[in-house]
Amino acid sequence: MTVGGQERSDRGTTQRLTFGLRNVPLLSRVGADRADALRTDIDAATEGWRDALLLRVDRRNQVLISGGQVVLGKASSLGGDKPPEHAVFLGRLVDGRHVWGIRSALEGPDDPDQPVEVLDLRRAGEVFDDVSAQLVATATALLNWHDRARFSAVDGAVTRSAKGGWSRVDPVTGHEEFPRIDPAVICLVHDGHDRAVLARQTAWPERLFSILAGFVEAGESFETCVVREIAEEVGLTVTDVQYLGSQPWPFPRSLMVGFHAVADPEQPFSFNDGEIAEADWFTRAEVREALDQGDWSAADGSRSRLLLPGSISIAREIIESWAALD
Repeated sequence: MTVGGQERSDRGTTQRLTFGLRNVPLLSRVGADRADALRTDIDAATEGWRDALLLRVDRRNQVLISGGQVVLGKASSLGGDKPPEHAVFLGRLVDGRHVWGIRSALEGPDDPDQPVEVLDLRRAGEVFDDVSAQLVATATALLNWHDRARFSAVDGAVTRSAKGGWSRVDPVTGHEEFPRIDPAVICLVHDGHDRAVLARQTAWPERLFSILAGFVEAGESFETCVVREIAEEVGLTVTDVQYLGSQPWPFPRSLMVGFHAVADPEQPFSFNDGEIAEADWFTRAEVREALDQGDWSAADGSRSRLLLPGSISIAREIIESWAALD
């Protein structure tokens, strides 16, 4: 049966809790057409270059933002009648204009009186509109990959960019490589009722907690990874692993795949891999109170025992969605 948005079915003493994300994670929002067909259409790319917009991303993955939007310049400022080889195609706006990204020093907007800030995706993602979030996430992911994929994995030859920056080709062998993505799972462990596990990594300051996460290994499914990672990090055996949603995390090249799972609170914690400094079960009321305090950025001004991730992360959306249950 369904109770207050929660599906629960009795199985002896076990209850099954099912919930979904209340909102699309910030970096998963779609605001522009990826227009993948244009990546190989040289004529269309050349024609669109005349009116195209340009997103500059510096070596620290910072961009210019103004009023919640990324500042886009004119692609024509680069000169030439077609996109340069180091440019990456990011998509097409609703008005039909193409958007390209490059790694370069930042340049101010045409209007010298326009207020701007220099921020990276981690800090600016919370204020971005959907178009800006998508463009900057895509540009950051692609440019990070190009920085690390200049040489062929086959013979070490210098590769060249192709398909609008969406692949690199070995000029000797013709071997084509595509942007690497490292999938990771992130999971809220709960007891099927009103308690959930939150943990602090050894590298994090006191009071900064989040849900558990880890990278998927070769030959492993997402669900199997959830079970293994939870056991490795905090020593708990989990069941009823359920998918919630996903989010790109281009720092430098991850894809976060979200789940929730059930564990028995009577199990003892065991920190087996050295990544976790502490973990505990928190009630829904405690989590709600912590959410009201803000996020990790409020560490200096909050006395809360518990500080949670900011809204740029899918972790926050998972926690908020669970906390909102009746």
